[in-house]
Amino acid sequence: MDDLVEFLVARIMDDNHAYAYVAGTLGGEALLDSHLPMLDLIEQLANDYRAMDPSDSRSAGLAYALRVLGQSYAEHPAYQQEWRP
Repeated sequence: MDDLVEFLVARIMDDNHAYAYVAGTLGGEALLDSHLPMLDLIEQLANDYRAMDPSDSRSAGLAYALRVLGQSYAEHPAYQQEWRP
């Protein structure tokens, strides 16, 4: 699961860099309808999972949610099929 969390955080960083490029090129208004808030929330979930004790009853549900969110990057070459929920 740690590999999936690292993968998700790396993809979020890639996406944030892409949005920064767009903002720098086209101006901040170009990001008004962006997915930046969603990326921030996914990153927060990944950080929460890292900090969570494995015995926490929420751990399994959060792991499942991260697996589902990870599917949005299933076409990425580093995505591993074993991460599917």
